[in-house]
Amino acid sequence: MQSLTFNETIVEEACVSILEALGYEIAFGPDVTGDSVLAIRTLPSETILVNRLTASLFKLNPSIPSEAIEEAIRKVTIPQSPSLIANNRAFHRMLVDGVEVEYRRKDGSIAGDRVWLVDFDNPQANDWLAVNQFTV
Repeated sequence: MQSLTFNETIVEEACVSILEALGYEIAFGPDVTGDSVLAIRTLPSETILVNRLTASLFKLNPSIPSEAIEEAIRKVTIPQSPSLIANNRAFHRMLVDGVEVEYRRKDGSIAGDRVWLVDFDNPQANDWLAVNQFTV
């Protein structure tokens, strides 16, 4: 009986295959950084694909003004606590409950609203990307 070698590569390839079958766009880490034609981040230290996040938030929240979208992006990308656990909990709340934002209406009054990071009712509306070998 021949034994199979079970290693990280097998797990990675299986995960990528599953995500691709679910409709995710698949990218290879080195192709999304630097000078590549496919580059969607400029530095390996960037862990959040801000341009892609911004485009997705505008698409998912068409009635929210740009300054409120920018506020939501700041809240999502800038940790508010030195505690990793607190930051993870805060992000989870934003992911599930939306990001609370305020903006000035045309009449000068202040509006409170939520910017949704994920459309749970219509998953196809989301931007699904899996990047393997994403080096930080």
